[in-house]
Order: sequence, then structure tokens, then C-alpha cells
Amino acid sequence: MRKFLVVLDDSRECLNAMRFAAMRAARTGGGVKILSIIPPEEFNHWIGVSDLMREETRERIEVHYEVFAKWMRDRQGVDPELKIREGEAVNEILAEIKEDEEIGVLVLGAGNDRKGPGPLVSQLSRNSASLPVPITVVPGDLTKEQLEAVT
Repeated sequence: MRKFLVVLDDSRECLNAMRFAAMRAARTGGGVKILSIIPPEEFNHWIGVSDLMREETRERIEVHYEVFAKWMRDRQGVDPELKIREGEAVNEILAEIKEDEEIGVLVLGAGNDRKGPGPLVSQLSRNSASLPVPITVVPGDLTKEQLEAVT
């Protein structure tokens, strides 16, 4: 089965990337893997405090994931899987693609403000020729109707 790998973060454009991945998976008989990455600098505190913060972050990610997973199950008939990794975002995305041979497409949401498409899209686009899978960049300002039309 081909999986669409989509990154779960706190960005607004993440929503359209999730929708696109689920709709494409539903229409092509594929799956969705949702990857959330905890940056290493988030836990530069005392050991006890850092363990507590790490656990709270994981719980927050799981709650956020469940919102998307419920929508995917109910509306698209797709049962996504969640993977949480810790480290630098680009390195962790590439590691996940390398470890899971079923991943066939990386889906990223592009921001629509003046700052550009976002750091992940910018960094991964620069290295797209050497990536092991294609990248689909979903504009953050597409409507649900537009997403349905292109999926």
C-alpha cells in the first residue's frame, strides 16, 4: 500500500495538507501516515522538567492527531497512523521516509503569507532532486471545494 506522509504541526497550512493526503489516499486506496516532530531545543531544561514537558507535548500531539484522524475515518474512510519523532524536522522527515518503504508521497502545506511557503517547503524543495519520494505542496489557501476538485 502506498502511504501519503503528512507533517502535523501548529501551522494553518497543515490543515489543507491533511485534507489533501486523506482525500488522495481515499481515492487511490492508499494510507496516511501523520508525522509530528518535536524539536530538540524544546527541552533544554532540567531533566525532571524536560521529561514532564516532553510527555505534555506528546499528549498535545496525540489530541491534535485524534481530531484529524476522526475526520479522516468518518469522512474519507482512511485510518491514519501517527508517528512522533524528536529532532530536526528535515532530518526526521527523511529518516521516516527511509524507514517506512510504503511511503510514496510527502505532502506539505505551503503558507500563503509574504514570508514564503514555510521552512519545511523551502528546505525540502531545495533538495527535491535527491529525495526518495515526490513532494506534493498544497497551497494553504485552497478551499475544501478546490481540494476535492484536485484530488
